Amino acid sequence: MNPISKLRSQLPFPLRRLADLAYNYWWSWTPERLSLFSVIEPTIWQRCNHNPVELLESVAYERLSQVAEDPRYLKRLETLAAQFDAYLTDQETWCHRVAPQLSLDQPVVYFCTEFGIHESLPIYCGGLGVLAGDHLKSASDLGVPMIGIGLLYRQGYFRQHLNRSGWQKEYYDNNNFEHMPLELVRDEFGQPVTIKLQIRQRIVRVQVWLARIGRVNLYLLDTDREDNDPVDRSLTGHLYGGNQETRMAQEVLLGIGGIRILQVLEIEPSVYHLNEGHAAFALLEIARAEMELAGYSFYDVEDRVRSRAVFTSHTPVANANDLFSADMMDSFFADYWPLLGLSREQFLALGARRLGDPWEPFSMTVLALRMTRSANGVSQRHGEVSRQMWSILYPEREEAEVPIGHVTNGVHARTWAAPLMADLYDQYLGKEWSQRISDKEIWAQIDAISDEQLWKRHCILKERLIAYTRSKVRQARQARGEAASDIAAVNHLLNPETLTIGFARRFSPYKRGYLIFKDLHRSVRILSNAKRPIQLIFAGKAHPADDEGKRIIQRLMEWCRHPALRDRVAFIEDYDMYTAKMLIQGVDVWLNNPRRPLEASGTGGQKVALNGGINCSVRDGWWCEGYQEDASGRGINGWTIGEDMGTSDQVVQDQIDADSLYDILQKDMARLYYDRNGQGIPKGWVRMMKASIRTCAPVFNSDRMVAEYVAQIYAPETPIESEPILASAVS
Repeated sequence: MNPISKLRSQLPFPLRRLADLAYNYWWSWTPERLSLFSVIEPTIWQRCNHNPVELLESVAYERLSQVAEDPRYLKRLETLAAQFDAYLTDQETWCHRVAPQLSLDQPVVYFCTEFGIHESLPIYCGGLGVLAGDHLKSASDLGVPMIGIGLLYRQGYFRQHLNRSGWQKEYYDNNNFEHMPLELVRDEFGQPVTIKLQIRQRIVRVQVWLARIGRVNLYLLDTDREDNDPVDRSLTGHLYGGNQETRMAQEVLLGIGGIRILQVLEIEPSVYHLNEGHAAFALLEIARAEMELAGYSFYDVEDRVRSRAVFTSHTPVANANDLFSADMMDSFFADYWPLLGLSREQFLALGARRLGDPWEPFSMTVLALRMTRSANGVSQRHGEVSRQMWSILYPEREEAEVPIGHVTNGVHARTWAAPLMADLYDQYLGKEWSQRISDKEIWAQIDAISDEQLWKRHCILKERLIAYTRSKVRQARQARGEAASDIAAVNHLLNPETLTIGFARRFSPYKRGYLIFKDLHRSVRILSNAKRPIQLIFAGKAHPADDEGKRIIQRLMEWCRHPALRDRVAFIEDYDMYTAKMLIQGVDVWLNNPRRPLEASGTGGQKVALNGGINCSVRDGWWCEGYQEDASGRGINGWTIGEDMGTSDQVVQDQIDADSLYDILQKDMARLYYDRNGQGIPKGWVRMMKASIRTCAPVFNSDRMVAEYVAQIYAPETPIESEPILASAVS
């Protein structure tokens, strides 16, 4: 009995369709996502991290029986189940109409080392994984035949705890896969489907789990089996954990193991899409399989491999990509390159940026660029940076002709738009807005929303964010054993009437989480202004090996305790997708101030704009395309921090950008926010909120992004302009 059938058998008869919904993450982007499961038992729902399978397994049968007698709930369930069935069986999808050559018989296979689908599946770190999750969701909604391949991490990314000194400590929780929306893939005899893989001169047995993302199947590889060596069982223990050897082993598993799993499952892709270079070893395994099948040499099949593979880079720094020493390549691949009919030198040359240099490390990005037919960055600016960065691989071409394009990232609007805002869009834009996210004419109607309605709903979401922040800070202070007075002070932390800025991301030094406090006296003066105060909410993690990032968090925690700031600055520990939703749906302003040009794209600000928040960012990544000015040079949908002065002196650049940020806060942002009419509505601010929604929502969404991948990369020359980008109905 498969897990869906097992769960169904444990539920009262009227509720059995809940099992089908619980095992498919489609429910998480429907209008019913707020209360479909939570209303059954809110306390358990919170405790199980919004995991619908664990909830249904944990709730007392007596309570389930009560729900099964509620006619209103049963009607909601019946309606949603009918929508679910119609969604899965819909054959007339957008992709079927514009690119019928893409089919389930030969799907696009999308490789990524992490996937951020939902907080109940914690196998993601941050932006790359959440982007991958949004990609699969829009592929499902648009009917793009797609398969996801990733790794299933028993302990996921680390959990964050800050001690009394503000220093980050890491700990890990085990994921219990058997009680998650996952299914162990089995053969016709009921045995787990497995492959064998040689890693570090040992045979590793790999099993695979299935997560359903609407119409898309996501297969996740797992080595945590009793018949593996303990060292090999831990290969899928931590995301981005361990040393370089562990990283190499995971990338062998993802790339080579991923291809072998596809073969066992009898999936024959039309396109292999590598989302970042982590899975680039897949290209070698595709070549090996082709050679074995046809009896050709590696160089005979190289073009065929290239013709079926595409690559997306998310990194604007060459040395930040996965680099492995020649010695490490020897230890992992000495038995593999003979299978390709290559010498050691020929094999290492596939990943060498500079040919002939014996000390040149093996680059996964170089391998991906050499062995794929198409490569792209994730914003227009990132495409430009990538062409400059990798021009060394194309010495015969001018920099502008380096074959790296761009598809600007977008976000899955049906996931990230607050239900309260989505309801407002239903009323004023028409219910079809959620199917036609990329239609600018629909979003042109945003000015029809009354200022009072938009402001009221934003304030409700902001109050929810502040209540959530207080709860999280209170829990953290209690866990640290802080004084009762400090715990009680949380009741005064933040004010729903105060201009609220959010800053949430990985605390890497280049993201400059400290910038707003570069001049502490000036920032205190601005934030604690009696007439126009400003408050800040921070969240995010530093990589376990990044002490400089941890020091930035520690300094933020010190500022949280500053006498003039203790009620104005908060840090939410253990950032995850749920906290991200609270922040992006509730803040007034989203702050983003990385060093240029190190923000490949960024998507947090796109989610904020979708909910009426306003961006304040340096011109980098997606904001180069998103920011708009009026004829006088003033921003109509947000603010830009400083200008790229072309200096390599980061101290100078930091000062320039900090001064610019202070001027924006004091002279523009605060004045606009606190300029109210007789009804207490900041008319100018609401006008900018509407501009933020109107200009960003139809462009920076994953429906447009996936449609561009179809037209430009998966099925080149597909005329998507002939057919509106239309998602399957979810409401």
